[in-house]
Amino acid sequence: MSSKSAGPRPPRGLPYRVLGAYSSLSQLVRGGPRPFRGAEQQLLDEASQRTGLRDYGDERFREGLRVLLESYDAEARLNPFGRMNVREELLGVLSARLGLIEQWKRNPEVLAAPIERPIFIVGLPRTGTSALHDLLAEDPDHQVLEYWLAASPTPRPLAEISRSDPRLRAARRELRAIYTLDPGLRALHDMRAEGPEECRHLFRHSFVDDTFDSMATVPTYGEWFRSQEISHVYAWHRDALALVQSTAPSRRWVLKYPAHLRNLDLLFRTYPDACMVQTHRDPVDVLPSLCSLVYRLRCLYSDEVDARTVGRWQMEMWAQILERGLEVRQRHDPARFHDVHFAEFQRDPVEAIRAIHRHFGGTFNEASAQRIRRYRAAHPPGQHGSHRYRAEDYGISDGEIRERFAAYREAFDIDRQR
Repeated sequence: MSSKSAGPRPPRGLPYRVLGAYSSLSQLVRGGPRPFRGAEQQLLDEASQRTGLRDYGDERFREGLRVLLESYDAEARLNPFGRMNVREELLGVLSARLGLIEQWKRNPEVLAAPIERPIFIVGLPRTGTSALHDLLAEDPDHQVLEYWLAASPTPRPLAEISRSDPRLRAARRELRAIYTLDPGLRALHDMRAEGPEECRHLFRHSFVDDTFDSMATVPTYGEWFRSQEISHVYAWHRDALALVQSTAPSRRWVLKYPAHLRNLDLLFRTYPDACMVQTHRDPVDVLPSLCSLVYRLRCLYSDEVDARTVGRWQMEMWAQILERGLEVRQRHDPARFHDVHFAEFQRDPVEAIRAIHRHFGGTFNEASAQRIRRYRAAHPPGQHGSHRYRAEDYGISDGEIRERFAAYREAFDIDRQR
């Protein structure tokens, strides 16, 4: 079913139409779309040519790449612009993988360094995870993966990165393109090249990550990667952080990725002293907004996105992830977790951050509170516009959401927190 007959139609402004026309013409000149299936080695060779590097390391990533390429052809229904952009994204991921391996070879000693008591922010998306990440990043004793650094991991610069640095400029171009093509996306998820970013980028290097099937309809790939044993991917994640922190080993990591809830056991094996902050908000308020985000992202690449399929899939997937996270929590020391309810965080963000420090340690004083107040004043909620969405646009209802997330709602007393 096309986006014309299923769900809200995302804006197709002039920049999108111009790029779409250019992509269609380019595809026509080449004699039609180039299939992704069978293009694995060609992509690897092209990334090597771009970087001058050839060592891809552990070859297990190739299976995920291969499954993804086949799913793009068989299921994604990419338009010409989508095909062009996906190809560039894949080359970017492969180039980043090559670059990270080269950095490890140059700095092998960093891999032995400990990563002590990192803070991980998890929770259903749209529950304040990004806002919380932003505020914790204001603490000078903390370090985060900035967007540009997540995209191209290297040892953290000793001084503020230069505005002319090609890595920063590439990150800005990428984000500027996204928000130019669909300006409304910024109201849903505001990403900044110098701002804190999810550590999802590090999972993409192994082609085992939710990002790929959030951006395109590739259910076969999604089923494949969710069935994999990925301890080696978490080891890759840890080694990437060890490299980045090598110039600032005393600063505590604050990382954010909602999908970590699916793999808490693995995360705890990789980071035995990890400190977990879980955010909470009523799924009735959250899920339609999340569906809108995924739908609009997919519509950047395809003219045939079924909003109702997105809705049913997101509801079931996140209910399972939250249930899995709850199961793992019950087997671990409760002191490893700290819960932040959205309404309380919005009412008093200073106290919410103070409570995290009180629970997990760290310095919090009046200077800390002032930094939070200044940041919130400069970045108020809703500064990039409002975001409108309805559950029914995605084939789900408030009642269905309440029923499917009943275990989660009861466990964290969601009704009382509204």
